[in-house]
Amino acid sequence: MAKKLRSSVIALIGALAIGGLWAGGAQAERYYDSASGEWITRNTQTALMNRKPAPKYNRRTVAINTKLSPGTVIINTDTKYLYYITSPNRAIRYGVGVGREGFGWNGTVKVQRKAEWPTWTPPPEMRARERARGVILPASMEGGPNNPLGARALYLYKGGNDTLYRIHGTNQPWTIGQNMSSGCIRMMNKDVEHLYKRADIGTKVVVIGPGRDHSKIYTENLNPLAALFGG
Repeated sequence: MAKKLRSSVIALIGALAIGGLWAGGAQAERYYDSASGEWITRNTQTALMNRKPAPKYNRRTVAINTKLSPGTVIINTDTKYLYYITSPNRAIRYGVGVGREGFGWNGTVKVQRKAEWPTWTPPPEMRARERARGVILPASMEGGPNNPLGARALYLYKGGNDTLYRIHGTNQPWTIGQNMSSGCIRMMNKDVEHLYKRADIGTKVVVIGPGRDHSKIYTENLNPLAALFGG
């Protein structure tokens, strides 16, 4: 009996890690997707898991105009792009997923901690919010391929305090380019691994929130040859 119960708990946690939970009984064809906070059908869930981000969110080198120093990260939550400045007027651009309505934010923070295959510890507010929707989140979950934080996490602090926001991977790559998170910045696992190797502890992260004008912080040169020839 104990073994059967343990297997059931593991299956439940696995379902949550993938991003949601199948409803039981008469609702067995519905799925609670914690990324969007909505109930969706089994067919819709399968289609979402198989969907890839739009090509414009693929990692690439771009030319930008900015006064920020190389090694700085810029996140534009409207365009869903994260820039890692590699040299004057040049950056690596990644596609990201950002906070859904009511979960956007703006400001300057720093990477204070980094972790490979991080443990996921949902904040009490998130657990309470999901509990009200009928979904019981685990107190914590060890890192791995099914973990919502994906392959890597960069923990963002302000004034020495944890903001509870992270730049992290995701086991839901279809959410890249979407407003789906609770404020964290999601990246494809291959991209967050790429950034992780470059962004050190102490890296400055400038987040340009919803509706904010980014032109005083940076502009991107849209000429496709600019990144190849220095902007």
